[in-house]
Amino acid sequence: MAAFAFAVCMIGTTLPTPLYGLYQERIGFSELTVTVVFAVYAFGVIGVLLLVGDVSDTVGRRPVLLCGLVFAACSAAAFLTADSVPLLCLGRLLSGLSAGLFTGTATAYVLELAPPRHQGRAAFVATAANMGGLGCGPLLSGLLSQYAPHPLVLPFAVHLVLIAASFGLLLALPETVAGARPLHTARPNRPDLPPEVRQVFVPAGIAAFAGFSLLGLFTSVSPAFLAEGLNIHNRAVVALIVFATFLASTLGQLLVPRLGTARAVPLGCLVLIAGLALLASSLAWASLPPLVLAALVGGAGQGMGLRGAVGEVAAASPAEHRGGALSALFVVAYFGISIPVIGVGLLTAPLGLADAGLVFAACMALLAAASGAYLLRRASTDA
Repeated sequence: MAAFAFAVCMIGTTLPTPLYGLYQERIGFSELTVTVVFAVYAFGVIGVLLLVGDVSDTVGRRPVLLCGLVFAACSAAAFLTADSVPLLCLGRLLSGLSAGLFTGTATAYVLELAPPRHQGRAAFVATAANMGGLGCGPLLSGLLSQYAPHPLVLPFAVHLVLIAASFGLLLALPETVAGARPLHTARPNRPDLPPEVRQVFVPAGIAAFAGFSLLGLFTSVSPAFLAEGLNIHNRAVVALIVFATFLASTLGQLLVPRLGTARAVPLGCLVLIAGLALLASSLAWASLPPLVLAALVGGAGQGMGLRGAVGEVAAASPAEHRGGALSALFVVAYFGISIPVIGVGLLTAPLGLADAGLVFAACMALLAAASGAYLLRRASTDA
């Protein structure tokens, strides 16, 4: 039930992805504006994680998640009435606030609701709900906007129904934080990173940054590349390619129990580099098959790295600091989903979308290689 609410919240964060072209036709704005609107969401997430990332460790998981659903509903309402860039930014900001409240808190909540013997499965459920929700957002809006009436209304109306159902489910769940204080006692505080977590946090954070950068590119500028570079304007096709990235991420997470969380991060970085190479091939030769393979391979690498990173950080964190430590990890990840995407938007005007994407792919491959090399060197030193 908690994972379902988690997925519903994350659906709202990627729901507008196939719709940006329609908003461009209605309002009129550049591709750089698309990346800025997209990045507003990430900065909303980061702001919440930095200020109240660990608040659920003191006031409880449920109140924080219920507030997150309220922000998600407000975001859907903003998109339903959006007729200007400021309203689009407001909708994205509210979506970012909801995701910021959910990301670390819901991950910790799912882990705590599971019995001890199922902690490994619970870690998969939490990260799968996160990635699965992100993937279902564009799939839902892409199919509805292409084949159903009212393309800028129906997706958000359906999401509001799902939010209402999730609200009822969360009310029925127990609180897992002992001695939780009232919500009004919450105070801003940056995520706490206990000393025992710091050694595993650096490589986990770098891998999360690189992986989320790939997701950011696919969800923000891939619709424009498909339309301009490949002459594909069907929103359902765009949605399926974006969905494939997140589906591959979820499937990649299934490999982690066999690999172990310590191996999953460097191997995930290696697979991610292969996905970035395929993405570069697609951009360079304006070809669709390498783009599809990049979505599948890169998504699998991102999923392996993310689940490994979450598992390593959660295992190293004391229970009373787990929510804050996981929130700190996702702060780094969401910087990855925002800063490189804005960079691509800025480079698009002088270089063109394809060349800007090539610069991005090269930079992210270097980061992933640095994280993987650091972990392998540390593993050989420990051995």
